[in-house]
Amino acid sequence: MSEMFCFQCQEAAKGSGCTIQGVCGKTSEVANLQDLLLYTLKGISIFAQRGRGLGITDPATEKFITGSMFATITNANFTPEHFTARIREGLALRDQWRNRLDSAGAEAALSGHDAALWTAGTDEDLLLKAQEVGVLATEHEDIRSLRELLTYGLKGMAAYMEHAAVLGYVEPDAQAFMEKGLASVLDDTLSGDELTALVLECGKMGVAVMALLDRANTSTYGNPEITKVNIGVGTRPGILISGHDLKDMESLLKQTEGTGVDVYTHSEMLPAHYYPAFKKYSHFVGNYGNAWWKQNEEFASFNGPILMTTNCIVPPKDSYINRLYTTGHTGFPGVQHIAAGENEEKDFTAIIEQAKNCEPPTELETGEIVGGFAHAAVMSVADQVVEAVQSGAIKQFFVMAGCDGRMKSRNYYTDFAAELPGDTVILTAGCAKYKYNKLALGEIGGIPRVLDAGQCNDSYSLVVIAMKLKEVFGLADINDLPIAYNIAWYEQKAVIVLLALLHLGVKNIHLGPTLPAFLSPNVAKVLVDTFGISGITTVKEDMEHFIAAV
Repeated sequence: MSEMFCFQCQEAAKGSGCTIQGVCGKTSEVANLQDLLLYTLKGISIFAQRGRGLGITDPATEKFITGSMFATITNANFTPEHFTARIREGLALRDQWRNRLDSAGAEAALSGHDAALWTAGTDEDLLLKAQEVGVLATEHEDIRSLRELLTYGLKGMAAYMEHAAVLGYVEPDAQAFMEKGLASVLDDTLSGDELTALVLECGKMGVAVMALLDRANTSTYGNPEITKVNIGVGTRPGILISGHDLKDMESLLKQTEGTGVDVYTHSEMLPAHYYPAFKKYSHFVGNYGNAWWKQNEEFASFNGPILMTTNCIVPPKDSYINRLYTTGHTGFPGVQHIAAGENEEKDFTAIIEQAKNCEPPTELETGEIVGGFAHAAVMSVADQVVEAVQSGAIKQFFVMAGCDGRMKSRNYYTDFAAELPGDTVILTAGCAKYKYNKLALGEIGGIPRVLDAGQCNDSYSLVVIAMKLKEVFGLADINDLPIAYNIAWYEQKAVIVLLALLHLGVKNIHLGPTLPAFLSPNVAKVLVDTFGISGITTVKEDMEHFIAAV
């Protein structure tokens, strides 16, 4: 088994990095192939950047880079063959760029960094090359830290760009920055200050991309509405859909209509219930289970087939692997994959037919949870919110967005939410909500104390709400709002959200349950000194700090 090194997620082994196998379950082979794919993308980007300077662009290149970056996100794809094929496809694309530039007379473009010029041999040769180009190839600790922070921000951007692109929405400036950022990671002439500037520029592009995805989702499916979602089960067979992709959600609902099969959401697909376009489907029954990391037990008890649309898959158990399907950039060895056909349409017939012969889901719980508090919904009751703040009924908002995860230390967020004073409101997005969205926290004047804006993809709503409140209260600085940030992170989409908040000038963010392992002491110090970022301590200490700050 070849060696690996990966520290891109919060659960990096021993808080420093996975070196034998990923905590996520990916093998060293997959980890190394992902490193090599990233290296290939950097090489393509060098040429594509030079092409842009000559007025040459290529949508196929942009699509390949975005999709490939998405596939390397934590818990997205575990299939070695997928990455080997992408690496070879990337090298062919790179060579096309070389020929284009040569034809354009850009001879200087044909000399440059190794990333743009290496050639592939056998699969074994690829693995040997991969060991030369991973994270640790950058020896200087601070430069490595900044390069990885930029790379993970770009991965998060790619996820949002991919979701928007499948709905027909693109952001040309973000596409150009993706190439610029990837090429810059290999530029040994860049100083720490220059890399820091690129990291902050990534945050700026993150805001633009989150706004793009918000526009794509709401234009296609309507503005999310305040909705009560059933968490019990029905009596008919069901299909469980997890991940994040709303287009896959739409296709599955259309294809299951009239089949006698119900559809349930899991984890980050819960917010699909908030969109008006999906409310017309009577067989769209409710949400089953909790956050992504509980899928081993919850997928087993669901009894029917499960469709994983994007990242968040974990190595499946034998009890349900023959009922598990992947699609898009998601994959796992031995799991059935449904690829897009003509016109990017997907045929879910195999899932539907299997579902018809399955038992109904085993009930986990009963009742309802409320969500749909995206920016349009919150602004529709803005007067009520403002009045509650002005009267003192609401003293403070807590942004507790982000990710859930396996570590027991994440119970901190459940305890923190439970201990918050009754005159506070939680603003959330992402699967972090599962740490507290089923607690009986009550309401303030009819306003629920947990306002769920949606997926991690919907974090933009929290930004819009904060900016609107700043405007309503006539404040010059967003940090003067009675809003505290106690955010849980896990993977790279949370990284781009963090960088976006920093670009917007938000300070004093608490980030946990641990600070990223890819932040060197010096880079972490810059973030602390410049933006006031800190880790979490105990519920009691942090609560006292936040309340005293009001």
